[in-house]
Amino acid sequence: MQGVYLKFFVHESERHAGRLLYEWLLEEAQRVGVPGGSAFRAVAGYGRHGVIHEQHFFELAGGLAIEVVFALSEQEADRLLGHFKSLKLPLFYVRVPAEFGRLDN
Repeated sequence: MQGVYLKFFVHESERHAGRLLYEWLLEEAQRVGVPGGSAFRAVAGYGRHGVIHEQHFFELAGGLAIEVVFALSEQEADRLLGHFKSLKLPLFYVRVPAEFGRLDN
């Protein structure tokens, strides 16, 4: 199947509607009918402000990025992006063409 790989990058401690933003994004995507999604925690990285964040053994959660990803049809991606845009969420995203499917079919 041809579609898109849609990624959102958020800080692990960032919140929306009283929830961790990455959890809220997954739950909201599920609520609007997206068939699946995942969240991954970064080991290290930097963003637009140029500050490098790294995971340290004794460091508590809060400064690293979480990548929330979805493999979607073009229409599903348009719908999800439109939904988040209508809520005026300050989300950074990446949308790339993708081929995906199941090998057991």
